[in-house]
Amino acid sequence: MSATVFTAEEAAKSKIELITDEQKGRQAVHDVVVAIQAARRSGTACAKTIAEVNRSGRKPWRQKGTGRARAGDFSSPIWVGGGVAHGPRPRDYTKNVPKQVKKLAFRKALSARILAGDVILVDAVAVKEPKTKQFVSFIADTAKGARKTLVVGAQFDETTFKAARNVQTSLLATATDVNTEQLLAFDKIIVTRDAVAKLAERLS
Repeated sequence: MSATVFTAEEAAKSKIELITDEQKGRQAVHDVVVAIQAARRSGTACAKTIAEVNRSGRKPWRQKGTGRARAGDFSSPIWVGGGVAHGPRPRDYTKNVPKQVKKLAFRKALSARILAGDVILVDAVAVKEPKTKQFVSFIADTAKGARKTLVVGAQFDETTFKAARNVQTSLLATATDVNTEQLLAFDKIIVTRDAVAKLAERLS
């Protein structure tokens, strides 16, 4: 299977317009990656307030005469087992990013990887048997020296998916689903020819 570096010239032939200005799109990439990571947060952290802890309402000691500071009840945050002051509450961490910003960020990330020579073009990604060893061999031969590899295709057959699912250092992603964070998170990106056409459609 032939594998070549996907160059800027190849991108131009595939109607993928690259961003060559280093400054353009950098903020968009940051905003989109932060939004993607924030969306993964469950937001379920919760600490009980003074009103929610199950403690006695008895006054610890009388108001005056002991020489100690005034104390109202054991639910106060100053007591062990008391409520938490300003603790975490369930919340939604989702950040809204405009479509045009997402598109700019995706183009910027893809452009940076192509210009850096990190994108490898192959005819297809397929293994004969659902064997992890076969997929690892394919990755080693195609993306030599890469610790982490992203494989982008138009679609993958079940055999290839099963062979790749246990490889922690690789990820299969379709051209319609791959996102900006994934484009930046891997050492090398293997892209099939049919996936290039799909990427061009996303950026058109």
